[in-house]
Amino acid sequence: MTTTLTEQILEQTNPLYIGGEFVSAGDGQVIDVINPATGRWVGCVPKGGRKEAEQAIDAAHQAFPLWAGLTPQLRADFMQAWAKKIRNNIEEIAYILTAEQGKPLYESREEAEGAAQFIEWYAEEGKRLYGETVPASATNKRIIVIRQPVGVTALITPWNYPATMVARKAAPALAAGCTLVLKPASQTPLTAVALVRLAHEAGMPAGVINLVTGTASLIGQEFMANPLIRKVSFTGSTEVGKELIRASANQVKRLSLELGGNAPFIVFPDADLDAAVAAAVGNKFENCGQMCNGINVIYVHEKIADEFSHRMSESVATLRVGHGIVEQTQLGPVIDQRSVDHIESLVQAAVAQGAQVLVGGHRMKESPYDQGSFFAPTVLVNVHDDMQLAQEEIFGPVAPIIPFQGEDEVLEKVNRTPYGLAAYLFTRDVRRVFEISERLQTGMVAVNSASLSVPQAPFGGIKQSGYGREGGHHGLEEFTNLKYISLTL
Repeated sequence: MTTTLTEQILEQTNPLYIGGEFVSAGDGQVIDVINPATGRWVGCVPKGGRKEAEQAIDAAHQAFPLWAGLTPQLRADFMQAWAKKIRNNIEEIAYILTAEQGKPLYESREEAEGAAQFIEWYAEEGKRLYGETVPASATNKRIIVIRQPVGVTALITPWNYPATMVARKAAPALAAGCTLVLKPASQTPLTAVALVRLAHEAGMPAGVINLVTGTASLIGQEFMANPLIRKVSFTGSTEVGKELIRASANQVKRLSLELGGNAPFIVFPDADLDAAVAAAVGNKFENCGQMCNGINVIYVHEKIADEFSHRMSESVATLRVGHGIVEQTQLGPVIDQRSVDHIESLVQAAVAQGAQVLVGGHRMKESPYDQGSFFAPTVLVNVHDDMQLAQEEIFGPVAPIIPFQGEDEVLEKVNRTPYGLAAYLFTRDVRRVFEISERLQTGMVAVNSASLSVPQAPFGGIKQSGYGREGGHHGLEEFTNLKYISLTL
């Protein structure tokens, strides 16, 4: 009897995937995965360490010459087969994702679809990894520039988007001709297990994709110390990113880092207020506010601040909070109780300094929320820039609103942060669109919308939000080395 993907993974002890085989960690220890909506066990993965990471790296190294030597079309065929497998199993991937991460099913379906889109797009973009011919300085010279895969890559993905973040990193690496070792977050490894199983079923050659789960510090140490790893792509906290930068120095190892953010949402008085409110609610409360490029603070011109706050509060008050597995749910839990504690402390500190709660403002303890990690969707006004929640990433369902008077004032406020991932602005003034976008110190700006992540565009930040890009041809180039060939005739 054939078992479904969900039956293979949920409530099971899942193996590692090394060299095309499903294997267990040597000592048999496991990491339990807990549903944040219920507090219940949903499965487990091996607690691997440096030994398992080294085995996976060796397998990827063995597979690299074959994979890099394939034509871009043949690599694309394997990738397209993987994407098709994902599309055929979207419902099961979504169920697994929601069970371990908590987000509503409709968001999980969109995320699974997004993973397939990234893989499909890069399967095609890999065919366009062009080189150059450069005019030479002498008649008997020819200058050629080519791009080659960097080699074995290590991909470290976060818990907030456990499907798309795997695809967004793996797809360009594979398209460039790299083999990889994937380390998913310990809170949400089961989605990665599902995606890797589907890659295996799609016929991906042994060793091209490898999966290790376990102790992040030990696996990370092996990634940074092992000379066979030529590049590490990491999404996570700025603190860990800085540790990776320091660790990379010994081998001058290539890094791509997507780190913390403090994204402003700026609404000017000429904005379409209905569109701005809808976009703010959609972005701020997506994935329960746990989005790296998610809105952190909303800045609204003083002429429309009261009206905006009123409309947003009315909209937020209607959000249906619940277990993600229930179809009507619009907002699930945050990832764990530690996150609830952090969010609660930020809100309480702001209220103590004069902030006013218009909606929410508390953890949800009553049934059916009492076993999970729920925080009520919250809107705060009378917020000041010196409050802690305006200075650091909230990563939860809390929307602070701060009024402003003019362009220079708001730019000074939002550019003061050490982070620079994303920013959002709403205005109908064409001059303002370009001038504010250019003056914002962020890697990405969305104008009159709050959506940024698409396969064809470069996603990433500046300052302490990291460096490197994911998406677009820029993301593909991150996994290549430039080689200059000088030919004398």
